[in-house]
Amino acid sequence: MSSESTPACVRQFRQVLLWPLRLMPVRGSEGRHAKPWQLLADMGAASPWREVVDEYAGERGRFQERHYNEFVSFLPYVQRFLYGEGRSQKGVGANAGSPMRVFRRDDVSAVRVVLRPGTPPVTLELAHVDLYFFLDLDLVLLNIEVNTRDLTLAQAQDMLYRFGRGYPAGWDADGNAQHCLLSAEWLGPEGRVLACSDANQRDVFMAHVSHYRAPRIAAHWAWLLEPLVSDHSDQAGALRYRQIEYYRMPQLCFLALDNPRALSRNDLIRLGLVTGAPAPGHDSGLPAAEQYLADFEKRFCYDRFWTDSGSAPHTRYVCSGHLLLVLGDAHSPFFTSPERGVLAQFRHQHFLLFLIAHFQKAALLMFSDRLAEALKNLDIADAASVRRFKRTIRDSFAGFLRFTHRYWFHEVSEQAQVRALFRLCAGHLELDSLYTEVKERIGEMNRYLDADSLRRQANTVVRLTVVTIFALIGTVTTGFLGMNLLAETEAPTSRKLAIFAMVFVLATALTIYTMAKSKRLSDFLDVLSDERASAWQKIKALALVWRRAGD
Repeated sequence: MSSESTPACVRQFRQVLLWPLRLMPVRGSEGRHAKPWQLLADMGAASPWREVVDEYAGERGRFQERHYNEFVSFLPYVQRFLYGEGRSQKGVGANAGSPMRVFRRDDVSAVRVVLRPGTPPVTLELAHVDLYFFLDLDLVLLNIEVNTRDLTLAQAQDMLYRFGRGYPAGWDADGNAQHCLLSAEWLGPEGRVLACSDANQRDVFMAHVSHYRAPRIAAHWAWLLEPLVSDHSDQAGALRYRQIEYYRMPQLCFLALDNPRALSRNDLIRLGLVTGAPAPGHDSGLPAAEQYLADFEKRFCYDRFWTDSGSAPHTRYVCSGHLLLVLGDAHSPFFTSPERGVLAQFRHQHFLLFLIAHFQKAALLMFSDRLAEALKNLDIADAASVRRFKRTIRDSFAGFLRFTHRYWFHEVSEQAQVRALFRLCAGHLELDSLYTEVKERIGEMNRYLDADSLRRQANTVVRLTVVTIFALIGTVTTGFLGMNLLAETEAPTSRKLAIFAMVFVLATALTIYTMAKSKRLSDFLDVLSDERASAWQKIKALALVWRRAGD
């Protein structure tokens, strides 16, 4: 491998963004959580999104060999998650479909971007713009796939670094947004500008953070998500979302180079760690210290096909969790084949394993957010707040169980390549440790509620026992041998009703008073039953029943 950077040409550039967002729960007409995709579908012409009828249940001509190869790459339980049980199967009804719903908009065909000040605009063609919803989880994943041809290596590095940021990280002395695109414009099929970015309007973003204590989504991303609206805004909308991860969107990238072997280690590291191209006139060396990058290939690279032989020679996979990069030889027919080659695998198998890993992470972060919000909104002095807290924790516990049994799995495939890439991605995302942490937190909350319920039940039993003991005295006294204290058998009905009402009122008052004093009476009974206590101690315990709380 060359030790110096070589200005390589990227013959094919394909970038896939995957942005997880948290949906805020929407109450339906019956008080239950409404399904967000159903709300989106019910908007009709007011929404540009339309549900995708998948190739597995749609028209026969849409089901291609690449779809079959995608399907058989995954294990059966992953197939059920991605594709459902088969809608033609008898007896399965509406539950046969996948728990994942996909919506797509077709009014955007391209995006025109300017990477840095003074650089020419680059137009990227949009393959598709999708929204992924999931059953029983308040999550949505925005998926965008763009592609173009004949970029310089520096342009490709900057595209990975700058495209796919929800808002600017800051501004330079000239007022230009830092670390993101200088400008971005969504284009319609006829080249008309549909929406453009506002990342350079510093005052607007700063005022929003000052008011809402939450970042403002850039205008072009906010427009693309409509009719979904940010929860930290004054916009009206039933479907509201919040940021759940870092503002840089996870991404996949496919690079077809003239000569992949000519790519320097420095440039490969810049691509794999998404650090961007060096600024003009600056050193193009390593983007980090040598000791930190000494084991870069071992930690981030899958080099099974990084050889001179095979159907797709010089193919390398780099995964840092945030990015899954596939690079190879643009002159290899198998590498660039959209039906049976590496490109087909990238758009199908690789995309889905990346989606599964980031979906799992987003779901776990969503459960963590729910717990934090439940504790923040808890007011132990307010009975309604306590009830809402308990209901939220119970719902979270039930939802986590459904997530575990429906969506959580460590292995997605027995194919060596798919299995290795998923493990590499999940390892860098630290999914296992995050799952354990969230599971323990939800379990602790649920155990606390169980212990609190047992404590309340024990207190209730004690109070009822005290009332029963003291009521037993009157019951035995008045009912001894069936004796009636008042012989009113022949009395008029009005007199009987008056006596009944008087006894009822007195008995009720006595019961309520006994309940009010039940805790202290319980303490007195404990002392009374203690054989080691003296008579004087028992009398003092009885006197404490009527002692005021402040004394």
